[in-house]
Amino acid sequence: MRRRILLAILLAVTVTACALGIPLGYTALQVVESVTREDLTVRAQQIAATLDDEIANGREIDLTKVQLAVPIGGRLTVTLPTERERERTFGPAAVPDMVSEEVPMSRQGRVRLEIDAAGMRTRQTQVAALVALVVALTVTVGTVVAMVTARRLARPLLHVADRASRLGAGDFRLDRGRYDLHELDMVAEALDASATALAQLVQRERDLVGDVSHQLRSRLTALQLRLEALTMVSDEDAAVEAREALDQAERLAEVLDELLAAAREARAVDAEPVELARELTVIADEWREMLRAESRSLRLRLTPGVMARVTPARLREAIGVLLDNALRHGSGTVTLSSRGGETFGGSETVVIEVTDAGAGVPDELAAHIFERGVSGGGSTGLGLALARALVESDGGRLELSTARPATFTVFLPVPKAGNVPGVRWPTERSPR
Repeated sequence: MRRRILLAILLAVTVTACALGIPLGYTALQVVESVTREDLTVRAQQIAATLDDEIANGREIDLTKVQLAVPIGGRLTVTLPTERERERTFGPAAVPDMVSEEVPMSRQGRVRLEIDAAGMRTRQTQVAALVALVVALTVTVGTVVAMVTARRLARPLLHVADRASRLGAGDFRLDRGRYDLHELDMVAEALDASATALAQLVQRERDLVGDVSHQLRSRLTALQLRLEALTMVSDEDAAVEAREALDQAERLAEVLDELLAAAREARAVDAEPVELARELTVIADEWREMLRAESRSLRLRLTPGVMARVTPARLREAIGVLLDNALRHGSGTVTLSSRGGETFGGSETVVIEVTDAGAGVPDELAAHIFERGVSGGGSTGLGLALARALVESDGGRLELSTARPATFTVFLPVPKAGNVPGVRWPTERSPR
């Protein structure tokens, strides 16, 4: 991409420089010759006027009296009107290449002034070289400008391409980088919106797979219990058929168990045990300066040793969204805290809270704060929606626990052996 932009700009600069430089060079050569000839004409006219005065006064023509008007190295030829035209010359002998100008005298004579053309050719060469230098300098400056412009245009394009690739690979984090180019900024906004929509779509699909698998698993368990009862009947043929059906049901149960395990792994494929105090301290260091620039502070209340199973990149992005929300829409001190030993949805979790001392979330927005496009401060309304999707991708949950002051709570699963990626743990056998 950069090479194409560079070549396009260089081609435009070169064509423009040549289109202007060639006519300019030709015109400069003509101007040098025209100035030289005009100078000879003026000198010849001065000489002719002086000689006319001499003839009118009846004096003999003396060419030495007009030698000051003859250029250095020039040759003067005067043709007088007599019975037989005779020429008088002054100066060196003629050379093959000369510039000559001739003017008439009022007494019907002629004055011809000649100089060696070598001097004029030298000046023409110098002017042509100067024009060529200007053209070369123009192309050089154009090359530098083209390189800078190509780099400036190619860098955001490469960034956009990289973002699109990461989005296709399942990285739905927002990128707040902008390029000061309206069209590319529109693409960046569209990518942010797409990232949020895709994250929510993927999360809904994963949740649907898990929910359907659980529902089927429950119904299948009930079916297995009934089939086990049928294996005890006195009718041998019916008992054999029941045992065959029970075997098929057990195979189906194994398939569902694998689907459930895959759904759990897909929810947090890159999740790993993370010490929250250390990770949140790093995140806080990134945001402390931005808050300080607004004359605000960031307070940490972290419980050491609390572990959570989470993807570090998703955690940084989600907490970053919450801190950015507090920076944009809140006021006063922002508090980032973590603690363990909480229960959410019947499972043991750890908790992260982000709160500020602002006016909080209006009542009409509180119920819709995580919906796309909902914002109380003129922003895009994508950040909180994406933050919730990122947290849910790791099997957690993001909630607005209190509206005044605004307190956002993140519930994250506690790491345990059955959640370690890449380890297949035996599922509980179905009842027989």
